Amino acid sequence: MNEVRAVHDAGSLKEAVGPYGVWSVGLRSEDPARRGELAEAAAELEELGFGAVWLGGNSEVRNAVPLIEATSRLIVATGIQSIWQHEAAETAARFAEVEAAHPGRFLLGLGVSHAQLAERYRRPYSAMVGHLDALDAAGVPAERRVLAALGPRMLELSRDRAAGSHPYLVTPEHAAVAREILGDAPLLAPETKVVLETDPERARSTARGSLAPYLELPNYTNALLKFGFTEDDFADGGSDRLVDALFAWGDDDRIRARIEAFRTAGADHVALQLVDGQSRDALPREAWRRLAELLT
Repeated sequence: MNEVRAVHDAGSLKEAVGPYGVWSVGLRSEDPARRGELAEAAAELEELGFGAVWLGGNSEVRNAVPLIEATSRLIVATGIQSIWQHEAAETAARFAEVEAAHPGRFLLGLGVSHAQLAERYRRPYSAMVGHLDALDAAGVPAERRVLAALGPRMLELSRDRAAGSHPYLVTPEHAAVAREILGDAPLLAPETKVVLETDPERARSTARGSLAPYLELPNYTNALLKFGFTEDDFADGGSDRLVDALFAWGDDDRIRARIEAFRTAGADHVALQLVDGQSRDALPREAWRRLAELLT
């Protein structure tokens, strides 16, 4: 029943999120002094034509509420909420509150995080199945959640028990494989990183500053090894080949082509993370405007 329900409703979700969204840690800030700034940024992103905001890091339902309240149609998603840090019953209760106040505006992105970051990490696939069972029992619809799936088994779970997948740190080649596993109907919404810089040395240096921490996490490196990269590509913040595969940088045409490569490979929606060397809590609003313009 879950598979039928998720597939049946995926089309409306794809329409709601549109082709492009913004992935941001800064937009999940819990600092009360920044509430107005976050609301203004979310409203502008909606006006710029982005269909969704993905709240980066270990975000949770309550982080989405201020952005939903500040906008009229923007989909706000957790990208992702860790199943180890948030119990299903609590998530379901918060989901019900948001859904009652703002129907259809929140998308629950779930993930198993990493052994290095989650003290309770064990048997991640089985743990996700159990978490989804609990969400089902508590009334959170399968069509209102997506999974941060990298490997085949989690992608199959995204197909059968959710509305689709929101993979992080992947290439268009991964998107093609994911689409084949998911089939046509489920949402495929990969994250990719954008550096608005044309100079190769500066662009790659900025990219490596963001990439290096992820190369310490085997969930990501193991996934990349399956797509032709080697251990040598993970040294010193990432080889040029790896950086160029994971980051869209260069002039507008090159950046646009790299983003569109995901959609050509089968992605319905691309969640774009601006990387500029600033704090991840920053809101690069001018860069978001430029990004929206080059995608028009």
